[in-house]
Amino acid sequence: MNANAGPLSHVKVLDLSRILAAPWAAQILADLGAEVIKVERPQVGDDTRAWGPPFLKGPDGKDTKEAGYYLAVNRGKRSITVSLDKPEGQRIVRELALQADIVLENYKAGTLERYGLDEASLRKINPRLIYCSVTGFGQTGPRRDQPAYDFLIQAMGGLMSVTGEKDGRPGGGPQKVGIPIVDLMTGMYAAVSVLAALARRNETGTGDYIDIAMLDVQVATLSNQAMNYLVSGKVPRRNGNAHPNIQPQDVYACADGDVILVVGNDGQFARLCEVFGRTEWASDERFATNAQRVRHIGELSAMLCSVFGAWERERLIAALDAAGVPCGAINSVANVFEDPQVKARGMLKHVPHPSGVDVPQVATPMRFSDTPLQSRSAPPLLGQHSDDILAELGYGAADIAALRATGAIG
Repeated sequence: MNANAGPLSHVKVLDLSRILAAPWAAQILADLGAEVIKVERPQVGDDTRAWGPPFLKGPDGKDTKEAGYYLAVNRGKRSITVSLDKPEGQRIVRELALQADIVLENYKAGTLERYGLDEASLRKINPRLIYCSVTGFGQTGPRRDQPAYDFLIQAMGGLMSVTGEKDGRPGGGPQKVGIPIVDLMTGMYAAVSVLAALARRNETGTGDYIDIAMLDVQVATLSNQAMNYLVSGKVPRRNGNAHPNIQPQDVYACADGDVILVVGNDGQFARLCEVFGRTEWASDERFATNAQRVRHIGELSAMLCSVFGAWERERLIAALDAAGVPCGAINSVANVFEDPQVKARGMLKHVPHPSGVDVPQVATPMRFSDTPLQSRSAPPLLGQHSDDILAELGYGAADIAALRATGAIG
C-alpha cells in the first residue's frame, strides 16, 4: 500500500447506490483513498445526473449532462453501466463483489434479492464482504417496502416540528432544513458503520451486514431535543433561531444588518455585558446563570435588541471577537467561499473534468498528517470506466462488445 495514498487505499468499494445518502457515504470512502466502483443503469445512470439546472458547463459554454446535485456526491469514483435485470449484468456485479471489501446499496428492501445480488447471496461467495443497505425505513417494520426522501423523513422524524419560526409569527410554521440533512447524516452513519465493520473484520476475518434507515438516523439526531422531551415530558416547539437550552443565542439586528450571537456560558455573558456597558445585567438574578436566562429570555432579548441597534455590525463583531464572545455575520453561500478562514483551509478545490473543464468541488473536511488526502478525480461521466473495469475482470474486447450488444452494459 502506498502510505501517501490515503488511509483506505487498500479498500475496494462496490457502490450500487444512487441519489444521495449512500453515494455520500461512498464519496467519503473515496475521499479517504478507497477505490470506489459506481454501478449505474445504462443510458440513464444515477437519477441525480438529471437533477438540474444548474448543470456543469462545458468548454463551449453549453450545459453538459452533469447536474450540480450529481457533482456534489460522486467524486473519486469510477462508473460502469450494468443492467441488473440481465443475467450477464448480474454476473458482472458478482465478479466485482468477489473482489470488493464493501458493498453499498440503497434499493427498496427485497429488490436485489430478485437478482441474486442481496447480502446473503453475495456474502455466500465472499464471506469477508461488508454489505450495507441504506433505505428509508430499514429492512424490518411496517414501512420497510416504502420509498422515502429526505423531505419526508425530516417531517416524519420530528425535525420540521422544531425547525422554523413560532406559529403566529411572520413566516411561522414548519420548515425543512436548507440542505438534505437526513441524507447527509445517513451517509455519515453508513460510512462510520462500514469502517467499524472493517476494523472488526481485521480481528475476525469475516464481514458483516449493516442495515441503515433514514428514519432511524433522523430519530437519533434529534439528540438534545429528544432528550429534552424524554426527561421533561414537554414537547419541543419551533422557536425560530433561538436555542432551546442555552441563552442568549439568536439573531439580532444591528444598525446596518443582522448578526448571530452565540453565548455559551456565564463568563461569555458577563463579557457581552461589558462590551455593551451593561455590567449590571450579569449580576441581575434573572440573567446571572444560563438556567435563569432561559427562563427569562423574553425580557433579556428585548433588552439586547435595544442595545444591538445602536451598533454597526462590523464594529460590534470586532468588539465581541476581542472579548471572546462568539458572534458573526450571516453569510450567503457566495460569502462562505470568500471567507478568509474557509480559503485558508482550502475548502474549495478544482479538478479536471472529462468534458474539458475544471469542475469545482467542496473539499473534504478530514485532515490527516501522515496520509494527507489527495484531490481525487472528478465525478465520472456515465459509464466512463466500463471498458477498463471489465478488462480488469478479464474480459476481452470481443466479450465487451458482445455484452454491449445484449444490453447488459451501456
